[in-house]
Amino acid sequence: MRALFSSVRTLFVNNNDILRRLRYTFDFSDTKMIGVFRHAELAVTRVQLTSWLKKEEESGYIRMPDFEMASFLNGLIIEKRGRQEGDQPVAEKRLNNNIIFRKLKIALNLTADDILIILKLAGVRLSKHELSALFRKQGHQNYRECQDQVLRNFLSGLQSQMRDKAPSAKANKPERTTATAVASSDKPVRKPSAEKRQAADVQFVVDKPAGEKRDAHKHEMKKPALRKSSTDKPAAKKVVTETAAEETVIDTNSVWAKALAKSTKKS
Repeated sequence: MRALFSSVRTLFVNNNDILRRLRYTFDFSDTKMIGVFRHAELAVTRVQLTSWLKKEEESGYIRMPDFEMASFLNGLIIEKRGRQEGDQPVAEKRLNNNIIFRKLKIALNLTADDILIILKLAGVRLSKHELSALFRKQGHQNYRECQDQVLRNFLSGLQSQMRDKAPSAKANKPERTTATAVASSDKPVRKPSAEKRQAADVQFVVDKPAGEKRDAHKHEMKKPALRKSSTDKPAAKKVVTETAAEETVIDTNSVWAKALAKSTKKS
């Protein structure tokens, strides 16, 4: 019964499953994945990578060995943290969950609080004491074996934090500033001149609507045309005559008229 449980655990979380999860979490392309292997001085073909990324029930599936998985994790540390000086870490020939968990912690530069938050996203709660026991060296009195469930939930929480709940590119996209907007913002604000201010103070009369205009026009058209009577003409002459007489009076009272009258009397 114990052997059956152990075999089920081995199939539940294996190197192929971890590789697929990490590829999706970091959104790595096949070329990027091959480059990560190359960081650890391991040449991997695209055919090999494709066979490792397949699921067990799919055709062409090949189980990924521990050495290749350890090489990928070492390459991931270099990809995320940079290459360290001196001798490079050697890939392990045998892996367990504790080693995988520790390499991921180093690659992502995670603190204990960071890991607890990631586990909490997957619904797992651990104390710092329980977590530190997973990173102890094997043989230490406080060393605890990392169960598949813990590693699987850590990968799920990491995926939720870095991929599923990551904000979209459009949300982080900065607002576009055009050259016209920059130029206009740099220009000094000009005060309107006195003429423009006076023009701004002018009040415009709102014109009547078109319907009222049409009604007024019809009303004017209905009015009868006024005819001039015969008495209007003499009145016009009278006005002209009175105007002419008034002009004559004004002329006789002028200086020139008086002088002319004196010269007439002397003669």
